[in-house]
Amino acid sequence: MSGKVVSINISAKKGVRKKPVEDIFVKAGYGIEGDAHASSEWHRQVSLLAIESIRKMQEMGLDVHPGDFAENITTEGLDLPSLPVGTKMNIGPEVAGEVSQIGKECHTRCAIYYQAGDCVMPKEGIFIRVLKGGRIRKGDSVEIDGEP
Repeated sequence: MSGKVVSINISAKKGVRKKPVEDIFVKAGYGIEGDAHASSEWHRQVSLLAIESIRKMQEMGLDVHPGDFAENITTEGLDLPSLPVGTKMNIGPEVAGEVSQIGKECHTRCAIYYQAGDCVMPKEGIFIRVLKGGRIRKGDSVEIDGEP
């Protein structure tokens, strides 16, 4: 199973929409340099959400784009929520990760939820722990390396 990176998004603070960038450097056991969610202290080092999930919200009439759901990497062509925890993936030629969580609990309702009555990140977003660092660029492939 393979897909591609359609957007890379980072923010310096938590709780805000992320801004698109062309490329990032990811550190093993840490996450994305310069992103507020990077930390060696937890398992949610990098977040991914499929463009197909964002399109669902657009079809509900919302003006939303990659990064608006605070995801670091927006993918295309992968059914992310179907990947079990422990699934290994390669992103671009250098980076390797392992799915560490599917979805998340939203403790506070974000602006997207209030506009649409729903949000896709809690159900369809995934998180990975970074196993091998390196550079990721927009357009890179995302290859599923194996399920647990």
